[in-house]
Amino acid sequence: MQAPAPTIRGPLRGLYAGNTRSVVARGLQVIAKNNWLIVVTGFFEPVFYLLSMGLGLGALIGSVSFYGADVPYAAYIAPALMAVSAMNGAVYDSTMNVFFKMNFAKLYQQMLSTSLGPLDVALGEILLALFRGLLYATGFMVVTTLLGLNLSWTAILAIPAALVIAFAFASFGMAITSYMKTFQHLDYVYFVLMPMFLLSATFFPIEVYPQGVQWIIQAMPLWHGVDMVRQLTTGLIQPSIGIHLLYFAVMIVAGLWFTTLRLRALFLR
Repeated sequence: MQAPAPTIRGPLRGLYAGNTRSVVARGLQVIAKNNWLIVVTGFFEPVFYLLSMGLGLGALIGSVSFYGADVPYAAYIAPALMAVSAMNGAVYDSTMNVFFKMNFAKLYQQMLSTSLGPLDVALGEILLALFRGLLYATGFMVVTTLLGLNLSWTAILAIPAALVIAFAFASFGMAITSYMKTFQHLDYVYFVLMPMFLLSATFFPIEVYPQGVQWIIQAMPLWHGVDMVRQLTTGLIQPSIGIHLLYFAVMIVAGLWFTTLRLRALFLR
């Protein structure tokens, strides 16, 4: 006999029923039955970038300076693409999938008609996006390890770092998606992601840009993720890694809070 869900008291009462695992379990069943091919194919895009840019163009470029050390070009862009992979997995899950469930499948209305609260649903969906980010990050780590592109033992910490990146983008992505009304609105997400992908020191050091552009880039979440993972895979760890973690902590808390409030406003009025 299944134990009853715990009774939640205090400020979370009415928002959280302590049953996030039900949302996650349902999502994993759907992935295993219907969406596994979509999840797997999404992993290959950054790998192709790594093979073409890192190994192909890298043979011509040689090495790149990173915090005063010369790093082979392939080893320079590999951690950036790992951060991008974690971001993409989380964003796709928290935007396209959430939009369909919210506006067409009417799944959240059904969930919230049970004992589940909006925080259960928000956490469940974000954890599913986190699972996808974990798959991408782990797979990418295996590829870069086989290619000899991880230059320090601290590279193993890049996997939890990628999870932090995925968590931040998933929580924020779901909050933004809750305001979208048509599929065309999703184009705005990819309109933002593409320049962020190209500019966030993914392929070139941030120093190649003018100072004013550097400030803009450093305000972007992906730059913080790229620099954090790159520090870990190269072993060139700087005090700024604490700033990166704080930046993502704020994103996670803010995104989760706004998502919870938005689900309550939409479906529990």
